[in-house]
Amino acid sequence: MSDCPDLHKMRQRVREKSASYEQYNFTCYFDDFLKAFFDLAQEYDSLHDFYRICVAVPLEMLGLSSTLCLYDEKDQALYLVCDCEQGVRDKKVAAPGHILLCGEPYRSGESYVMPILSKAQREPDAPPDEEDDHPPQCALPGRLHGKSRVLGMYSVAPYEKLSKQDRFFLSKYTNRIGFSLHNRLMALQNVEHLKFINTLVQDIEHNIIVPNMYFRHLFNKLRRNILELNELGGELRQTAEGRNNALAERCAAIQDSLLYHHSELVKHHKNISLFVESLFRREHFERGCLILHPKRCFVEKEIILPQLEHYASRFRSANITVEQPNNMLHEEFQLYVDIGLLSQVYANLFSNAAKYTREITTRDGQTRKVVAYGREVVENFPGCGEQGVKFNVFSTGPHLDHDEAKHIFQEGVRGKDTEGIHGTGHGLSFVQHVVELHGGIVGHEATAEGNNFFFILPVVSAAE
Repeated sequence: MSDCPDLHKMRQRVREKSASYEQYNFTCYFDDFLKAFFDLAQEYDSLHDFYRICVAVPLEMLGLSSTLCLYDEKDQALYLVCDCEQGVRDKKVAAPGHILLCGEPYRSGESYVMPILSKAQREPDAPPDEEDDHPPQCALPGRLHGKSRVLGMYSVAPYEKLSKQDRFFLSKYTNRIGFSLHNRLMALQNVEHLKFINTLVQDIEHNIIVPNMYFRHLFNKLRRNILELNELGGELRQTAEGRNNALAERCAAIQDSLLYHHSELVKHHKNISLFVESLFRREHFERGCLILHPKRCFVEKEIILPQLEHYASRFRSANITVEQPNNMLHEEFQLYVDIGLLSQVYANLFSNAAKYTREITTRDGQTRKVVAYGREVVENFPGCGEQGVKFNVFSTGPHLDHDEAKHIFQEGVRGKDTEGIHGTGHGLSFVQHVVELHGGIVGHEATAEGNNFFFILPVVSAAE
């Protein structure tokens, strides 16, 4: 027999369950009872049909009348949802007075009332020697019972017809109702969540992405007005000297300022539009994961340089020098990648570099505060005889320690020297996710003067 260590704990629980069933000593009739419940619960999908099953099975199999009451979190009240008298209630009906929200079973007159728990505690192997035959003095405060949530209460009658073994069995049955109900409620919640997300992405497409295109029209109009201002300045220079010439110079200064801000607006808008359109693709939401839209591109020209330009002012403000390689523009070859998502990879790497690059003193006594990027060809990646490209983003500063470096790409993990620096620990996790979608790997390596964050992408042709 196999002795798999991974199964030890679960096999032990199977043995405990098997021993429990022997001690339960339930009759074949009770086994048929549970089989009917589970088979019907799988046969019918709707929540209302599940409610009907919960009260129909004990009525048909044991001749017991039952009442199903559920707790409404919004109203903080217990409502009757189904019973043997009228079936499912379409409108909210308050629970009968004898049914109170409680964490333990109790007797109330002719009824035996049990809590419906989302996840039962470790179940006893046999009926308790003594039971509480009196209703609780007050309702359960809140809805938590141990590690479970009290979803509602389940009542059966008549009490005189129930032996101790019957009550023990019905408590087990109520636990099964709780398991199934919890799973169904979670499934319905997830369905509603997905419907909301799909509606939201349509709203984003309709109300953000499409109207965002209008900015391009506004930028073009602004540029035309700037050019008209330039023509006006030229006319003023030609008409006369003196005051008009001074006005022309003012026009020229205003024009230069407008041109600069126009350029910055266009670049910023282009960058944000790229990110919005690549993150809010409808396919992401329909399929529940990021979907690549790859095409051939020159990585430095179309991805790295636009992001570097976007972060240039931050690097200048932090007195960081950017060192560019000499071997990319003239020797670069096209890769088949998702431009929008890979642009965000570089945006995250450059953003981290702007925040965490530190000044160092070199061996010859010079100070350096530098960010550098580059690439190199990697042979036999991802497999023997294949080729990949390693992209590097280096920054000067103290090394990450070994343990920190091992977990730095995990969601929510930040370095030890990040106190007081804004961040969520999501950026490098996003980098890893996007790179792995491209079939690549990410990594960190300590270098002589700082830290190098890199990723390796396979050279893939469009045909593949």
